[in-house]
Amino acid sequence: MEQDEIFELQNQFMTQHYLLSWLIPLLWLVISSYAVFTFVLTFFWNRIKPSGIFKFDKRLFITVIVPVRNEEENIGLLLNDLDQQHFPHEQFEVLVMDDNSTDRTAAIAQAFAAHSQINLQVIPLPDTATTSPKKRAIETAITRAKGNLIVTTDGDCRVESGWLQAIAACYAATNAKLISAPVTFSEERSVTDHLQTVEFASLIGSGASAIAAGYPSLCNGANLAYEKNAFIEVGGFDGVRHIASGDDEFLMHKIAAKFPKGVHFLKDSRAIVNTKAHDNWQAFFRQRKRWASKWKHYKSKTPLFLALYIFGCNFSLLTSAVLFAFGSLNALTFFCLLSVKCLPEWLFLGSVLRFFKKPRSIFYIPLTQLIYPFYVCFFGLAAQKPAYEWKGRKLV
Repeated sequence: MEQDEIFELQNQFMTQHYLLSWLIPLLWLVISSYAVFTFVLTFFWNRIKPSGIFKFDKRLFITVIVPVRNEEENIGLLLNDLDQQHFPHEQFEVLVMDDNSTDRTAAIAQAFAAHSQINLQVIPLPDTATTSPKKRAIETAITRAKGNLIVTTDGDCRVESGWLQAIAACYAATNAKLISAPVTFSEERSVTDHLQTVEFASLIGSGASAIAAGYPSLCNGANLAYEKNAFIEVGGFDGVRHIASGDDEFLMHKIAAKFPKGVHFLKDSRAIVNTKAHDNWQAFFRQRKRWASKWKHYKSKTPLFLALYIFGCNFSLLTSAVLFAFGSLNALTFFCLLSVKCLPEWLFLGSVLRFFKKPRSIFYIPLTQLIYPFYVCFFGLAAQKPAYEWKGRKLV
């Protein structure tokens, strides 16, 4: 070997050694901070208490808004759940906003309205192109809503008989401007169902903890309540109407900015909304891509920072796995990093899943943790391509 080649190898070795000398401590710093972050989430999750028993108040009237498109298999079940509510039927109405369904969704809802005890209206939406069909549906409904409290859910959801009662109790106890409430998946039948349940529990739980800490970040429009006046005061979806997703989170951020103590999470088993897990990869991909597309549009610094931070923490774990695979990180260091990230997650997710009464899904946490870093990084990058689809319709 010639002298030049020896010098070149020495330079490469020195460069690699220098990079690792600062990269590995950085990985430790990021992943350790994530462990602390997860313990903080667990602390605030456990601090959230139920609101108590609903106190009858005739001044409260609720408008339930249900945006739908092609939900003939599900809409009847949801409407029957609403018909069985313990909340006084004369104190709420249901607006089914039909977005040009090509199946029997509207007909089923209209037939139900004919014999139901609840005040139910089926309102057709215009067949015009839009970036965000749900925002359009909600805005149209609010112009017709009689309720001073708006509650939103989706056509493929199921609700408990005490759902509206629990929301009303929380509203009475907190005077909230916006109430985020829990959502989970229906009974799991496959490994992928359990994986989705664990992943979704992490989103709901972390969103609830952030609200309890005073930094609202995540919520879900399948189970959301807010004052009609608060919606109007913050300008509704003005400024975010062009974004495909975010009928829930962007509104929460706007309300939280105007009413700093006005956002609450409802941790009550009566308020849990159940929906179906995706049964095919394509539908899951489309939904998560729409969700991830919101990150770059966040105006509030807190959710934007959290989105980037979670991405960075998961990317750090992937980086450590690559270093381990190429022999640049020893086994003990890699598995210590893995444990520092995963054990606090297990504690947090286990607590959330027990609230949702999903004990079997707890056993799937390790498998979810194995996949999740790839998932976060993949969708964080895939969402940068602005092309989305919803219910068979391409969003412009």
